[in-house]
Amino acid sequence: MEFPAAVVDDIGYALGVAQLGGKHPDAKPWKGEGPGILEIVEKYEGDAYRAVYTVRFAGAIYVLHAFQKKSPSGIKTDRRDVDLVAERLKKAQADYDAMTRPTPSEQGKPQ
Repeated sequence: MEFPAAVVDDIGYALGVAQLGGKHPDAKPWKGEGPGILEIVEKYEGDAYRAVYTVRFAGAIYVLHAFQKKSPSGIKTDRRDVDLVAERLKKAQADYDAMTRPTPSEQGKPQ
């Protein structure tokens, strides 16, 4: 929430489109984690802001990381941000698995 209000609004709108099953025109694939991982890049007053999210899970959108791009190596995303996205994707997978795992009372029931 430390982003400028205009950036929060734009990223929020793009995530809302994703929640409804669409893809905002500014959303593009995030390289490195395979399909279903997208990023939204917003430029504001000379700064770049990114939100990385996944649509891999049925009925759920997980925002994995949101950050202001401040790479010391030019256009390349800082390794810490890339690693954080990978770590949070693993946690999102575990969370989703826990939420969708049948409870003991549901196991064995006809579907």
